Amino acid sequence: MGAEDQGWQGFSYYHWKDLAAVRARLEAGADPDGGLRWGAPLHTAVEFGTVEVVAELAGRVRDVDQVVRGHTALWAAVHAGDRESARVLLAAGADPLRPMMSGWSPARLSLTTAHVIPSDEVLTQAEWEAAAECGRLVAALKDIPFFDGYSLACVAGVGAADVIRLLDAEIVSADEAEQMVEDRSEFVAAVTDVPGGSILMQPEYFLASTPVVMKTLTAGTVGYGMYANPKSGNQGNSHRDGEIIGWDLHPGGGPDEDGDTAEVLMKHLYKGRAVAFCCAYAGVRPTNAKAFTEPDQWIVLPDRDYWSA
Repeated sequence: MGAEDQGWQGFSYYHWKDLAAVRARLEAGADPDGGLRWGAPLHTAVEFGTVEVVAELAGRVRDVDQVVRGHTALWAAVHAGDRESARVLLAAGADPLRPMMSGWSPARLSLTTAHVIPSDEVLTQAEWEAAAECGRLVAALKDIPFFDGYSLACVAGVGAADVIRLLDAEIVSADEAEQMVEDRSEFVAAVTDVPGGSILMQPEYFLASTPVVMKTLTAGTVGYGMYANPKSGNQGNSHRDGEIIGWDLHPGGGPDEDGDTAEVLMKHLYKGRAVAFCCAYAGVRPTNAKAFTEPDQWIVLPDRDYWSA
């Protein structure tokens, strides 16, 4: 197959950082507006490329405001905090006031970032407060060590003592728990009181996020569970009043075009911050990473079926 027939076929993510490679494909006939299975070239350049590649494509596309998955490339640049790509797209004629993503135009979204696009857009008081809480929460949790295989449940209005009682758990010492973790016990967990509720955490295994635990702890309240699956990434679920609201969610992932105004904001604020997202969703407000580094109380969960009540 000749170069003139390739389009974007075989063009890997890292190629979008290579301006010469992008130009070569374009000159050979690759479509600047399409031809990718996962999106549009300009959006992909914003996500994976350089500002030079973004500028190249912005000067070639038919519509710099092409919408993919509910947003334009400018919106994606603002969401990513990519000030230079946003500047290039604005210079190419991208509309910062174009309505999208449940009321979040690029300019309005920029009000939640360090690089504001001047406009008459405004945030509500609740949105200002949500953005401020995100900054506080992310800073408070900065010392959480990175590891996979853990699970958690963030629950509003339920203290650690109530978690232990509701789950019929056995209290153990930190030394006993450490040995159990080393022995890879699937029932050892820890619970910590935090402002607004509590956090149940398992250093290994997924029981803290299972339906029985979440349903039991969220009777009359709200909670968010997550398993940091080493194979497939963060798997989340949301519960209210003892019932599942959402399953197989992706905490820390980006906004969805079908999300409402508050959902888009929360997913924008907490992209890449899965634990902070779980806390924010449940309305718990830890002031530090203690629930993961020095929890209040270690416990052993009873041996039972955690998938069906």
